[in-house]
Amino acid sequence: MDEEEVKKVSAEQASDAGYKVGYRKPPKHTRFKPGQSGNPRGRSKGTKNLKTDLMEELREKIVIREGERTQKVSKQRALLKSVVNRAIKGDARATNIALSAMMRLLDTGEGAPDVEEVLIDDELEVLHAFEERARRASNNQAATEGSRKQDEEDAQ
Repeated sequence: MDEEEVKKVSAEQASDAGYKVGYRKPPKHTRFKPGQSGNPRGRSKGTKNLKTDLMEELREKIVIREGERTQKVSKQRALLKSVVNRAIKGDARATNIALSAMMRLLDTGEGAPDVEEVLIDDELEVLHAFEERARRASNNQAATEGSRKQDEEDAQ
């Protein structure tokens, strides 16, 4: 052994003597070596992620029947047709899904001139009832918080 190797070995032994194994300090012999992966096998090359699988599944064609005729459409198209048809029939959840998708994906009309929407009496009545309930709920919450603060002050 030449002199440099002896210095390296003695330096390693000296640093090992002062090194405490513990939380976030693994023993030196169990650490990953430089260039060694912590997940050596990793993800296999042919594996697809969830987005890829979903896109492939939605692109597959299926046969659907509309009235008397049948046609071949993608699963994505069939799904959209189903949601829109349920919304037209009055399903509130389907309507919400369809409208939120429209707002995200289609031009929402920004920059178009504002059109004043006229509400019918029934809609106005529902709106006023909602406003009143919201007002009462906020008043109740404020009263509850006020009484809680008063109780705390009385306790002190």
